[in-house]
Amino acid sequence: MIARLIVALCLGLAVSTSQAHESKTADQVVINKGERQLLLMRRGEVWRSYPIGLGFAPEGHKQREGDGRTPEGDYILDWRNPESKFHLSIHISYPDAKDKARAKANRVSPGGDIFIHGYPAYTGEMRDWTLGCIAVTDQAMDEIWATVPNGTPITIRP
Repeated sequence: MIARLIVALCLGLAVSTSQAHESKTADQVVINKGERQLLLMRRGEVWRSYPIGLGFAPEGHKQREGDGRTPEGDYILDWRNPESKFHLSIHISYPDAKDKARAKANRVSPGGDIFIHGYPAYTGEMRDWTLGCIAVTDQAMDEIWATVPNGTPITIRP
C-alpha cells in the first residue's frame, strides 16, 4: 500500500489512502438463496460473485436450531475464525432480537453459529449440506476473507 502511494506521488497522481483501501474491499454482501449466489457489492454494484451451498433444507427463514435452513434478512458479518474446520469462516450475526423473540414465542432455540465458510472436498458442484451456513469453495473463501472486513452488512434473500 505504501509503495503504491509513493509511486503515485512520484508520478504526480492523486491517490488517497481511503481510495486505495476502498478499491480492495466490499461494502456489502448479498446472498441470493434461490440463485445460489453470494455477491460482493461495492457502491451498489456487484463486484464479485460466487456459487454457494446452503443449509440442507434451505427454503424459508431459519426458525429453530437444527432445521437446516439458512436465515433470511439483514445481519452483520461480525467476527471471523481463522481456525475453522471448514478452511476459514466469517460469522453472521444471526440470531438477532426478532429471531430470538420468535424462537422464544415458539419455545425453541433459534440456533446460531451461522457462518460463511469453505467447502470441504469440493467436487465441482455445489450442493446444500450445511446446518444453515453458507458454503463457498476454499478459493472463494480466501478472496472473501481478504476483501470483506468485520462489520460489513449482509443481506440474505430468499
